[in-house]
Amino acid sequence: MSRREFTGRVVLVTGAAGGLGAALCRCLSDAGARIAAMDLDAAGLDVLVAELRAVGAPALAIPGDITDPTACQSAVATTLAHFGALDGLINNAGISARSLLVDTDPKVIRRVMEVNFFGAANLTRAALEAILVRRGFIVAISSVAGFSPLTGRTAYAASKHALHGFFDSLRSEVEGAGVDVTLVCPSFIRTGIGSAATDGGGAPVGGPRITTGGESTPEDIAVRIVDAVAARRSLLLPDATSRKAWWLSRLAPGLYARIMKRRVGGEFPGLP
Repeated sequence: MSRREFTGRVVLVTGAAGGLGAALCRCLSDAGARIAAMDLDAAGLDVLVAELRAVGAPALAIPGDITDPTACQSAVATTLAHFGALDGLINNAGISARSLLVDTDPKVIRRVMEVNFFGAANLTRAALEAILVRRGFIVAISSVAGFSPLTGRTAYAASKHALHGFFDSLRSEVEGAGVDVTLVCPSFIRTGIGSAATDGGGAPVGGPRITTGGESTPEDIAVRIVDAVAARRSLLLPDATSRKAWWLSRLAPGLYARIMKRRVGGEFPGLP
């Protein structure tokens, strides 16, 4: 199958105002795509879109909340009205929470699921018919926590595991219509999502997080994602840590869990 081209294609990216989302917008724009950038951060979107337009790249800012199905429908309608088509969707927006479950308020679990899972589901459903018409693509930014356990991040891991069930199943429904669905599972990216995570009560954790295998840059991961979409890949493990985690968690899950707990468990003094 031929590689997917981006020249003139319209791509809607969520969580676009900073971090990986902004890097994806720049990378796709460099590849010739027209960008619809969605985020709650309207001011950040304006800066990004101004930057893209300054180099002649077509771009549109769409402030909106992906947890609101009506806002998702509006975002798709705005994109279609402005560009006349929608070829791709990258579900990048997400939040994290860092606390042991015993210390976590159920409202925090629900909030993480609302953003990370239901937000992606809302926007994908809103965009699907337009993408089917264009035989386009859908991307979900998952995580190593989407296929393996991660101590102190039960809500986050649950939301990312849910993405896999949803998008792997969606792929079986749309691949015959020429639509590609790609799941991306990075390890740690230098985006600030970790330090912006909430604690068990919903307050900002602050401070550094413990990582394993170092942190990739958003720009490096964005390049790998765009290349994977062009190659029509169904799964991308974009860094060495994610690839090691994938195989070890499958071949020796008990060993993987022990190593993971030893490396990240230091964040939680109350962990037995």
